[in-house]
Amino acid sequence: MTRSGSDGHPLHPDLLRPRRGVERTTSTELFFDLVYVFTITQLSHYLSRDLDWSGAGRTAVLLGLVWLVWIYTVWAGNWLRPDRAPVRAVLLLVTLGSLLLAAALPGAFGDNGLLFAGAYAAVQVGRTVFALWAIRGQPWLGDSFRQCVVWIAGTGTLAVIGGLVDTPAREVIWIAVIAVDSIGLATGFPVPGLGRSTPEHWEVEGGHLAERCQAFILIALGESILITGGTLTQRLDGVTIAAFLLAFAGSVALWWVYFDRAQAVMAVLAGAGERAGGLSRLVFNYLHPVMVAGIVVTAVGDERLLHAPGEPVGWAGALVMLGGPALFLTGHAAYQLVLRDGGAVARFAAAVLLLALSPAAVALRSPVAVAASAALLVTVGVIVADRVSARRVGQSRGPRSPLR
Repeated sequence: MTRSGSDGHPLHPDLLRPRRGVERTTSTELFFDLVYVFTITQLSHYLSRDLDWSGAGRTAVLLGLVWLVWIYTVWAGNWLRPDRAPVRAVLLLVTLGSLLLAAALPGAFGDNGLLFAGAYAAVQVGRTVFALWAIRGQPWLGDSFRQCVVWIAGTGTLAVIGGLVDTPAREVIWIAVIAVDSIGLATGFPVPGLGRSTPEHWEVEGGHLAERCQAFILIALGESILITGGTLTQRLDGVTIAAFLLAFAGSVALWWVYFDRAQAVMAVLAGAGERAGGLSRLVFNYLHPVMVAGIVVTAVGDERLLHAPGEPVGWAGALVMLGGPALFLTGHAAYQLVLRDGGAVARFAAAVLLLALSPAAVALRSPVAVAASAALLVTVGVIVADRVSARRVGQSRGPRSPLR
């Protein structure tokens, strides 16, 4: 049993979000998000500087750890009220810790490993301990946080151990941090004597989580705009302007694919009831970082497009120009499939086509701009397929009766 006040209510009811439909994102949460504009920039620059399989793997590990910090903070904000002074103070401390994490990111596998790991552990453990205190007396939720804090303390310690050792042991340990956390979340953070937490008892407001993750997708897409805009200011010639327009169109296409059905997805999650916890765990903790990774890779491709639009694409170029959108579409296809919102087949087919085009582009020594154009056309094809599918669904339903 969880502790509660003498009347059986939570000890800190003023710190808990009321459940009145979709809870809107607060200014404190948006301020916290600002740090991740810088973080995504750091990730894309890291991959751009080391564009090989090793660099891609390390970037994926760093993104995984960064995502764990962000998404668990978002989950905490789903239960707690960021407009209350204690919660706001903790969120600002988490923001500071996230900024240190981002600053240490370029040297995370070098001299800054311990700083990166220490910031990660401090944020993860500190925020979880505070949330456990804030929700005391809340039925079921308190039990969930007690189990969670044990796992978070364990993975935080493991991350610090990784920061103390050299590579390649550091990579292995940090991969283990992500794997252990993912397993813990999937199984309900089981702890001997405490049992495990079930998502039906998490009292999730799915619409708020959807809105927060939509904001992160916008942050990631904004990185592409920053890269292309920054490069354009250095060379305002006709070729660079044409490359910029192509890169911008690619960003718009990814934005369209994701946000065209965003409100419908939010409605599905907001009305999921007890299923909201399990659905949110899957689509936000596991599937959204795949989409973010795709956008980060695409941003690296946009940078290459603006710097050398006429050069042969090569394997590295093909994997960022075509592989980035393919990764994004794969993640979004799984997202749509889980939520049964349609369009998954078109997205999976487009991702397969993009990957199939990669060896052809390399073999034909296609210019970077041609590969970018192919990626844009395939993504636009997904948008067209969505429009056609929506029109068919509307026609099959027939005209609405004025009495309905």
